[in-house]
Amino acid sequence: MDDAAKAAHRERIQELLHFIHSQPRTVTEFDEALVKKLLESVKVCEDFLEFRFKSGVTISVEK
Repeated sequence: MDDAAKAAHRERIQELLHFIHSQPRTVTEFDEALVKKLLESVKVCEDFLEFRFKSGVTISVEK
């Protein structure tokens, strides 16, 4: 990544961290606003789920 892309990536992560820290500590039910703020996409495959966050981080979870 070039310096501008790295700076933009860090800024997105900081915004997400600020948002996360402003939320209640315990999430007990589905929160649509939280999902829309954090997730860019969810990919459903036969063997796994892939969560792509707006920060650019991707997490795969096996079924």
